[in-house]
Amino acid sequence: MAVMSRRAIVIAALSFVALASCSSSGDGVSSVTDSPTTSAAVINDATSTTAVPVTTGAPTTTAVPVTTEAVPITVGEWQAIPGGQDCECSDGSPFELWERPADPTKVMLFFEGGGACFSAETCGPNSKTYKRNLTLGVAPDRGGIFDETNPENPIADWSIVFVPYCTGDVHLGDAVRKYSDTVTIDHNGFDNADWGLQTVLADYPDVEQLLVAGSSAGSIPTPAFAGLAADALPAARIVTFGDSSAAYPDVPALNAAIGGLWGVLENVPDWPVNQGLAPQDWSMPGLYVQAGTQHPEITFARFDFAYDQVQTAFRSLGGSPPADLLASIEQSELDIEAAGVPVASYIAPGTAHTILGGNVFYDMEVEGVRLVDFFAALVAGDVPDDVRCAECERPA
Repeated sequence: MAVMSRRAIVIAALSFVALASCSSSGDGVSSVTDSPTTSAAVINDATSTTAVPVTTGAPTTTAVPVTTEAVPITVGEWQAIPGGQDCECSDGSPFELWERPADPTKVMLFFEGGGACFSAETCGPNSKTYKRNLTLGVAPDRGGIFDETNPENPIADWSIVFVPYCTGDVHLGDAVRKYSDTVTIDHNGFDNADWGLQTVLADYPDVEQLLVAGSSAGSIPTPAFAGLAADALPAARIVTFGDSSAAYPDVPALNAAIGGLWGVLENVPDWPVNQGLAPQDWSMPGLYVQAGTQHPEITFARFDFAYDQVQTAFRSLGGSPPADLLASIEQSELDIEAAGVPVASYIAPGTAHTILGGNVFYDMEVEGVRLVDFFAALVAGDVPDDVRCAECERPA
């Protein structure tokens, strides 16, 4: 049974619809906080002119221009937010997330990547597939869409809630698994990720635009949490942007095996479209189908490198090596859209992995379309045309 968190109580008191927060058996609580300071980032300094009637004794009215400056948006410093009472990392250590306050009406909820694990080898201390990224007290230090000083950044003055990754379950798990005598993992990703959503709901009750984004493992849950956000924020415009995870297929046996280990079905949303779902039905591309069917107003978007080496490696590790990764990416989109859920996609040439956290985000251009412009159109409320590399540099 879900345990109502401090933030959920706050949200209820404000009469907002909130979801159950951290609900598994852990009790790790971080004690690291930073005092909020601010740095100058003045944006939106446009002026407007209003005609005001002035009577001067004569029966005539003169229009007097009055100049009104828009209120500048101040981008604050990163602040640590201790995890809820049941939030914790895979080894039982405390969890915290990070928040950078700015425009209270425009918010990005971002999920960090770091691989995945599902065995003693992949979850063990020498794992090459899973990286526990969280170090308490260390704020996100990234470029790309996190760089508020870049004048081209479409979300430079947006508030950000950043969810670190330390559970090996693509932010969706809710189970403790003993993989060997020496390797026990608390796949507590859903609870930690939901704490991020609760932070958005509690700290930004006036949010009008919400971007749910993530890179690598962090991009996989973006449609699910966009749907949960839409449950609680029916008036907000919600957009997702998944960075580098579109090649993972819908394989029923794999869905059931990995999903069962992670306990992903413990938190399937109570939506009519989810009634009767079995473990084999809850797939990564299926998250788009389920969330998009429940909330067709959400705009879904993805970015991928055509021959991403990391996705290729994980596909092979999971027992479904791709004959052609680009074909897998394109087939995934076709399957989602065949179910009635549109996805705006941008596919770039090469074998690299992820792009949102680096300055190459501003340099990327495919077939005459810059990624930053594609992204700007999305957050502005448009749905850009798909972008496909003509020369995708398939490895020999």
